Amino acid sequence: MKLENTALPFQLDGSPITLSEIESVASFATTGHCLVVITPEALARAAASREVIEQILATGQTVYGVNTGFGKLADVRIPSEHLAQLQTNLVRSHACGLGEPLSEAESRAMLLLRANVLAKGFSGVRPALLELLVAMLNAGVHPIIPAKGSVGASGDLAPLAHLALVVIGEGEAIFQGQRMSGAEALTAAGLAPLKLAAKEGLALLNGTQAMTAVGALVTHRARYLVQTADLAGAMSLEALKGTPTAFDSRIHAARPHSGQIASAANLTAILADSEIRESHRSQSVDTRVQDAYCLRCMPQVHGAVRGVLDHVASILETESGSATDNPLVFPAKQGSDAEVLSGGNFHGAPLSYAFDYAAAALTDLASISERRIDRLINPDINEGLPAFLCANAGLSSGYMIAHVTAAALLNECKVLAHPSSTDSVPTSGGKEDHVSMGMTGALKLRQITDNLELILAIEMMCAAQGLDYRLPLKPGKVVADAHARVRAVVAHLDDDRIPAPDIEAIASLIRKGKV
Repeated sequence: MKLENTALPFQLDGSPITLSEIESVASFATTGHCLVVITPEALARAAASREVIEQILATGQTVYGVNTGFGKLADVRIPSEHLAQLQTNLVRSHACGLGEPLSEAESRAMLLLRANVLAKGFSGVRPALLELLVAMLNAGVHPIIPAKGSVGASGDLAPLAHLALVVIGEGEAIFQGQRMSGAEALTAAGLAPLKLAAKEGLALLNGTQAMTAVGALVTHRARYLVQTADLAGAMSLEALKGTPTAFDSRIHAARPHSGQIASAANLTAILADSEIRESHRSQSVDTRVQDAYCLRCMPQVHGAVRGVLDHVASILETESGSATDNPLVFPAKQGSDAEVLSGGNFHGAPLSYAFDYAAAALTDLASISERRIDRLINPDINEGLPAFLCANAGLSSGYMIAHVTAAALLNECKVLAHPSSTDSVPTSGGKEDHVSMGMTGALKLRQITDNLELILAIEMMCAAQGLDYRLPLKPGKVVADAHARVRAVVAHLDDDRIPAPDIEAIASLIRKGKV
């Protein structure tokens, strides 16, 4: 569901959230205001789990995370008069993130996802904590969260600690476009900080919401870029006078991967009614028998990437509605007593593997696009187009270096596609001896997606230039529309000019969904 207006508030109840819904709530950081409300059932579940913690405190039981130290210090019993200070100390000590902060959209996604975890009712926090997180989201108080510092178990400790700092009136936040202290941001928004009670600091810190937030927003973008790759590839095929025969539905029905079928159908629709295609037919027989793989195998490659991203999306959506802190609180039910159980749901392995899988797939999507760029500019293989797509080759270099830039971006993607999930560094004195590195995977995936966006922009720029040289023959209607949108921001290249602004202009079109 895309949240298009404020008339329909988003109901937060601990259920899985789709990537589209996460993106919709997160994007309101820049596009408007979206009201998020907690369902009464979720508040009731939170109250019931909190009652279990209050009973533990009243009876003096020793329970990890409630009245003990953390990690290697789990065997240290903390006196009741120091329990509130214990939670504050935990948040402060874990706020060790470094580097550039996450975007406001990513910060909003973290607030949404963390609130949704608490809404499941397994965390033992007071409803007031859940309500404050949602109030911050609704008011536009966005914690400053450095991107680096998480190893992905016991969850995203450092990033979530920076989020939690603002909850207690510390740290920094963005409010109405201004960076300020967390206390100032809360005050400006008419909110008051919360004094943490037993278990609440730990409940804010244990979890996978940083990697899930970054990964969800990136995966949502990447799914759009696969469709953009279909369009860019179709533009290239038309400019190179390729044949769409390889997209015939009968071929793909014989190998019925759903993503492959979807890409083939999309390409067929994009290329419909093409005069360029008709120009190289002869008595209903296509004179082009078959094209290079980068053109002919688009359904197989683009379609496989679709399948990867569908799989990754399903993992992220499951995670969005999962209890990922530790310990988990299970209120009494008929036939069973209340229990607080320690486990490892904070471990980011499912996400970490998925991000590495997506990184490899998107890198290959960038690779096939780069091959099409080379085929467009390379005079040895570009089907009669001018060398480097310029009329005065030699005096002018045309798009020679645009391809070099694409190659450089692709090289970075290949380096970043090296898996982070295969590495683990023991932490916390060996107590936390196997970690996921899931946040590293999410950040790598974000950079690969950024690079892919630019590579596709370069392909569309070169393909538009190639289409100009096919006039007066016209491409299919959808390709012609895309060509017109490119030409609205980037003029035909007659003589050499600085190409970087042109590439950025097309990338901006892609980013805004204008192609």
